[in-house]
Amino acid sequence: MGSTPNPRISPRAPRVRRRTLAAASAAAVVAALVALPGGVAQAVSSDIVISQVYGGGGNSGAPYTNDFVELYNRGTTPVSVTGWTVQYASATGSSWSKTTLSGTIAPGHYFLVQEAAGAGTGAALPTADATGTLAMSATSGKVALVTNGTALTCSTGCASQSGVRDFVGYGTSAGSAEGSPTGNLSNSTAALRAGGGATDTDNNATDFAIGSPVPRNSSSNGGGGTPGGTRIHDIQGAARVSPLAGSAVSAVPGVVTAVGPNGFWYQDPQPDNDPATSEGIYVYTAGAPSVAVGDSVTVSATVSQYRPGGTGGTNNLSITELTAPSVSVVAHNAPLPAATLVGQGGRIPPSSVISSVTSGDVEAAGNFQPATDGLDFWESLEGMRVEIDNAAVVGPTNSYGEVPVVPQGSGTRTNRGGILLQANDGNPERVVLGKALAPTPIANVGDTLSGATVGVLDYAFGNFTLQVTATPAVTPGGTAPETTAAPTAGQLAVATFNVENLAPSDPQSKFDGLAAGIVTNLRSPDLVALEEIQDNSGATSDGTVSATQTLAKLTAAISAAGGPSYSYREIDPVDGQDGGQPGGNIRQVFLFRTDRGLSFTDRPGAGSTTADSVVNAGGTPQLAYSPGRIDPTNAAFNSSRKPLAGEFRWNGKPVFVIANHFNSKGGDQPLFGRYQQPAHPSESQRHDQATVVKNFTDQILAVDPKASVVVLGDLNDFEFSQTADILTAGGSLTDLPRTLPLPERYTYVYEGNSQVLDHILISGALAATSYSYDIVHINSEFSTQLSDHDPQVVRIPLP
Repeated sequence: MGSTPNPRISPRAPRVRRRTLAAASAAAVVAALVALPGGVAQAVSSDIVISQVYGGGGNSGAPYTNDFVELYNRGTTPVSVTGWTVQYASATGSSWSKTTLSGTIAPGHYFLVQEAAGAGTGAALPTADATGTLAMSATSGKVALVTNGTALTCSTGCASQSGVRDFVGYGTSAGSAEGSPTGNLSNSTAALRAGGGATDTDNNATDFAIGSPVPRNSSSNGGGGTPGGTRIHDIQGAARVSPLAGSAVSAVPGVVTAVGPNGFWYQDPQPDNDPATSEGIYVYTAGAPSVAVGDSVTVSATVSQYRPGGTGGTNNLSITELTAPSVSVVAHNAPLPAATLVGQGGRIPPSSVISSVTSGDVEAAGNFQPATDGLDFWESLEGMRVEIDNAAVVGPTNSYGEVPVVPQGSGTRTNRGGILLQANDGNPERVVLGKALAPTPIANVGDTLSGATVGVLDYAFGNFTLQVTATPAVTPGGTAPETTAAPTAGQLAVATFNVENLAPSDPQSKFDGLAAGIVTNLRSPDLVALEEIQDNSGATSDGTVSATQTLAKLTAAISAAGGPSYSYREIDPVDGQDGGQPGGNIRQVFLFRTDRGLSFTDRPGAGSTTADSVVNAGGTPQLAYSPGRIDPTNAAFNSSRKPLAGEFRWNGKPVFVIANHFNSKGGDQPLFGRYQQPAHPSESQRHDQATVVKNFTDQILAVDPKASVVVLGDLNDFEFSQTADILTAGGSLTDLPRTLPLPERYTYVYEGNSQVLDHILISGALAATSYSYDIVHINSEFSTQLSDHDPQVVRIPLP
């Protein structure tokens, strides 16, 4: 699996972006007229606008009992609305109902018009400034603010009717709107005008965001700053994409919190009262910024949604930022806005759900839920200063300096301090520390970052990333490589180990380290199924397929480490046909010792495309070829490793072993990605591969139900996956990772998620013994690794 770089701050890829209107010219356009569909131009309102529309009142799941329409005075003088009317019609209707208003709206203040109630669920609204009986649709309709008492009669073109001061078409089916209508509403969402009600471009789709209703009456004003001024939280909105994307904004205030090579982050020191709206944002300057941390600034710019990764980053979320900026420094050395504490004592991230969206592109979906969805939780903090106290390290520092962490008290933890990936828990608490602004520490799983880890929240490589502004201190957790128990004289020890693209060109230290892992940590098993053994020329596409040099170097290192003399069996693949690193021709290999009662039954003759089969030899199963490959021309194994089957004998009795390396997860969508729920297109090939292997083992067990069969290797799928279900269907094979307690179920750590990718499965006859199974953690939790996989071993008592 992989992710796409964020070149705003990373040197790994060039930045590619499309330009929008220059900030100055765009601001001039918006300040005067906005071009609407069909070439219609309409002047924006200088004072009273409709700032919020909610039609779900009293319905199932509604937060408030009544529908309401909220008005706002974005001007600088009081305005009398006595005799004005708020009018409503259905999305396509021409019959309008009205509520008559009276009173005056002060500049920067709201005016709440309460309308009809539904079934009666929800809380009461704040004290209304006017009350009517309009029964509004919860999803789609039309609302007009009219400066007289004459009811409208239009179904389309209503915004330009005489007396209409402001107009909102809400919901995609609305037949009339200023510009385009807003998105659909629901029982729990309202249409909220950006800028706290102050933004008016005469395009409902641009001016309004869909979010939780926040009814405000005349005792409320628009918050700090000049009435009508846009704030950062207005730009961010209670949404995954800015409600002002593509628009120009002017003199947006804030304090610079971090400075990068191509831009800076700044944050509003006067936040609103809505935790769903971020108070911070990134300003892209396309070069070294001229501001410093602590500068109080105003920014005029164009609001943009930047998707990291360019054309290759289509699965990534986009980031709201300001482009083509004009920056004015108001003062220096301003105090930084306090960092938002995430974790105990602060905002608690959701514990299991990353996203409840099921419609595909989350950026086109509503239902923004920071309280319940991890993706929305972190989105609501985008660009802000964030603090995690005594952060728990759940993934080792990788080669890019990224460190996955969670707040204390998060999730189902492993015995050694990681956090466990489960079928219904992708661990939304996780966030990755990045080093764009300050170095990250070298840390291992189980370590703690002492005190406060503080940074600005960004998004990169398919994950929310906390770009630390100071290097955190590490308190070691004492995690050390494990050593398994040695097999007794009566136990057959069988292991699997992905050695990560081992080639003769690798340094001798890698061979020596792997040898020590096999001899010391695995206690020299009788049989080791190796995955990712490369050919003699490694990742060079020169037609080489033999791996004799790779295996000679490894077996020599094992002997030098004090281990036994290991033999091996394998079948060279067809050049370039088995996937993996180009030119490497990776394959599975049986590495075995013969000094404890194990021997290999050679039945030669199989080539790389020869299909092995099961022979019934008088009631005893045999392999036609040993070693042999299982159905190597089956489309299930296109561009993927073919299973290697071998027949062994343990003290004279047959043992059948199948070594596997199933299709990788490359191409699957990320957990914190744009598309929810994430698609896993790589799964279907693994399901087909598992079916082929299961059918082969069934043939062995059909001849002898008590046969000793071991299926093992890197299956590239979880113990709770359909791949594992296929292999264990009918109970003929037991998947040993499933037998472990939850805190012990992992062979791999990816982006901070401890998970099972490697498996050993045994037949019923072996499962009925008092076997001993162990995942031996020597790699996945450590910043220094010989491989990214942990090996595992089963010790089976056989006569």
